[in-house]
Parts: sequence; C-alpha cells; structure tokens
Amino acid sequence: MNLLIPQNLASLRRMHGYTLEQTAEKIGVTRQAVAKWESGETLPDLFNCDALARLYEVSLDDLLHYDSRAEKLPVPPKGKHLFGTVTLGERGQLVLPKKARDMLGLSAGDLLMVLGNEDPDGFGLALVPAQRFLNAAQSFLELCEKKGGEEE
Repeated sequence: MNLLIPQNLASLRRMHGYTLEQTAEKIGVTRQAVAKWESGETLPDLFNCDALARLYEVSLDDLLHYDSRAEKLPVPPKGKHLFGTVTLGERGQLVLPKKARDMLGLSAGDLLMVLGNEDPDGFGLALVPAQRFLNAAQSFLELCEKKGGEEE
C-alpha cells in the first residue's frame, strides 16, 4: 500500500484548515471514508483522488507520489515549484538548478527578462523568457492603442 497518500491527505487537510467533515462534504463522501484514507486503512478511488487533488489545488501526481518527509517541504500547490536555493555570485550571477532548467526548457544562451517587486515586507524577483515578455508587452500596447482609438 502506498504510504504517501495517507500522509499527504492528512497534511493537506490540516494545511487548508478543513475538518474531516468539511473535506468529506466538499467531495461528497462520508467523514469515515476520509478518516480511513488518512489512516491508510483504505485508499480513495481514482475519482476521489482527482476530487481531492482539485480541492487541495495540487497535482494528482503530487497527491499520490510526493514525499514531504524526503523533500522536507509540504506538497506544493499545483504548478508551483521550489527548486532549492542558489548562491549569488560576486558579480550578481545566479546558477539555476538543473531541475528548474530542464522543467522550464532553458539552456545556455537563453535570454531572460528579470522583473522585480519592491514591497514593505520584502522583495521578489521573477525570470521570464524575454520573447514571452516582449510578446505580452506588444499585445498590451496594441490593446491600448485600439481602446484609445475607440474613445475618440
């Protein structure tokens, strides 16, 4: 029996602040069914796994296979990834982890746009493929021009 599903279900339910009853009600099963899944006594069927993944906003693959003990992190939200830490070089250079480069299809020489956000509580950076950013900016400018012409 897969021991990750019970662990992940219990962890995700607690992270979302749901009771057994609330979880059961949201996916249309009994409280006892949810309790049995979390204890490992039984496992949810495919349809209930899908409903649970949607409820907790995680991928079905992560619900079934993510090992939070090995990763030392909870199950990540669907489409969100934590690739690890990187060290800022003396000249400001960063080396993206191989897993990130592979998943995002990045290779040496790719042009990335670096975006920043200042916030009283901290700051944030985002890396976006430059062409995607330029395409979005062009679309935005065209939309603005179109709307400007409509108001005259």
